Amino acid sequence: MIIRFLLVAGLAVFAVVPQSAIALGAGTPPNISPNASIGAAPGAPPRAGQGSGLPLPRFVSLRASEVNMRTGPGVRYPVDWVYKRRQLPVEVVAEFGTWRKVRDGRGTQGWIHLSMLSGHRSMQITGQARILRAEAESHAVGIARIEPGVIGQLLECPESTGWCRVKVGRFEGWLRRAEFWGAYPGEAVK
Repeated sequence: MIIRFLLVAGLAVFAVVPQSAIALGAGTPPNISPNASIGAAPGAPPRAGQGSGLPLPRFVSLRASEVNMRTGPGVRYPVDWVYKRRQLPVEVVAEFGTWRKVRDGRGTQGWIHLSMLSGHRSMQITGQARILRAEAESHAVGIARIEPGVIGQLLECPESTGWCRVKVGRFEGWLRRAEFWGAYPGEAVK
């Protein structure tokens, strides 16, 4: 479930939105340069020291079981979504001071404070139910059936294969990269 924050006739309203509707109705964040300076006029040159220096884009996960996604990089911007899924993988696409513009697996974008993000890698099953395999081979023994939307830990992705080792609950095995959100094609995760 996702809690959607709305301001209706001056009253704060929270709407519960099913996880399957996470991208529907999401407001479009303002066009903010990821290197804009706080308090600077739009189009002003960026100040030195903006951003973490880490590569963009990159995957991270949500640190808490309740995380606000805002329409802009700061608490003065309204909350657009409240995520209720700890370890949900998100992709950092821009940085602004201590704020990160992220995109979730359904394409929804917004700003989250870096204290709510973790560098621990996770993955979320996409499409249909997937078979977790004992080895990184299509014909390997299946050890678990994982339903769409399930979140697990991303343990490793060898660069030379299309497979990643993951842990979902008490099960550990291999999935093809195309079966989940949380890793780039050809990316080495160790």
